[in-house]
Amino acid sequence: MTQLPNSLEARDVAVQLHSYADARKQEETGSLVIDKGEGIYVTDIHGKRYIEGMAGLWSVAVGFGEKRLVDAAARQMEKLPYYHTFTYKTHGPSIELAEKLIEMAPVPMSKVYFTNSGSEANDTALKLIWYRSNALGQPERKKVISRVRGYHGVTIASASLTGLPNNHRSFDLPLPQVLHTTSPHYRSQKKDGESEADFAKRCAQDLEDLILAEGPETIAAFFAEPVMGAGGVIVPPDGYWEAVQPVLEKYGILFVADEVICGFGRTGNMFGTETYNLQPDIMTLSKALSSSYQPISALLINDNVYQPIADESHKIGVLGHGYTGSGHPVAAAVALENLKIIEERDLVGNVRAMSPLFQKRLAGLAQNPLVVETRGIGLIGAAELHHEALADTPGALGARTNAVFLEKGLISRNMLDAMAFCPPLIITENQINEMFDIAEDSLQAAALL
Repeated sequence: MTQLPNSLEARDVAVQLHSYADARKQEETGSLVIDKGEGIYVTDIHGKRYIEGMAGLWSVAVGFGEKRLVDAAARQMEKLPYYHTFTYKTHGPSIELAEKLIEMAPVPMSKVYFTNSGSEANDTALKLIWYRSNALGQPERKKVISRVRGYHGVTIASASLTGLPNNHRSFDLPLPQVLHTTSPHYRSQKKDGESEADFAKRCAQDLEDLILAEGPETIAAFFAEPVMGAGGVIVPPDGYWEAVQPVLEKYGILFVADEVICGFGRTGNMFGTETYNLQPDIMTLSKALSSSYQPISALLINDNVYQPIADESHKIGVLGHGYTGSGHPVAAAVALENLKIIEERDLVGNVRAMSPLFQKRLAGLAQNPLVVETRGIGLIGAAELHHEALADTPGALGARTNAVFLEKGLISRNMLDAMAFCPPLIITENQINEMFDIAEDSLQAAALL
């Protein structure tokens, strides 16, 4: 990328440290500067338009440029631009949004706690789980289990829950209380001759074996996404959740469903919890909650979680936890309007209507010799590239292919060598075909590099 000394690209390199980037490489190449968005498209400062095939970061459910969300923010900004929820104070938007989320929850929930990102939601969930263990007189019950390739955020606790090596390397993570069990990715983890059903049972047995090895009395909770997102869009094998949930119930282990990506329609139901008939004690939400027009997240806790926490806060005299922006009135107002749009326009219905074509076109990418597997559900999926065939280091082929996608006008994301697709929920049949036409063309070009 050619950079003028005073260009936005050069100024960005001079002052900003970026997430999930090689800082030295960024000094050389600069950044793609996005200037505006409309529907499923975004445009850079040079006027080039792209299909935003990742809905930003898995999150812009209603698409870019939704005026109703802009207006909702402006109205609330004029009325009450900020207030907090500390020390027995609150405001209307946070109350209304909490009521709405309790109403929408697919399983009975008691209370909502607002945070500002999915990472904070999972971090707070872990703190409250530890707090609850102490309240119950079980100070030894502090270990938590998540899964290899799971993704739960990047704060110290949530990054520990995340089961990806590069989120741990050089950060001195994970925390010792966090354990990881088998990834439910059948193709990469199956044994020779092992059926999908037998693999699902083995995953559950691996989980139980870990619980027994550590001591069931020391395990507080299990964190899991209904469908893994940033770990490569890992769709659980048939029978997986039916095998795993009874293990948690057997040992009285809380189940935290991380719905940060799956929530609000992505899998073809309002929540991934519904898609897989899950029974979580805690749900963490973010991203499509506000279509990321405002930073907001939440955790929903059931009464079994809430009551001991309430008792402990009474004993101490305070729940010593909180964020300045928790339940921010502007963010809450935008989230409320966003949820109205999702419901009024039946975007969950659109996911169901569009997913057969989306999944068909995704599966069609496997005809390219670079692709070893495709997987997905609803309007989320990935095409795994066969880097071993080219003797590439993991991630190199994905990065090259992602660059070709970008050159041809499609923003995807390579998670090592898995190319992800997660467009806004408003996408149409013509736009799905446009997106996958670019992907097919890009894969053909990448195969020749």
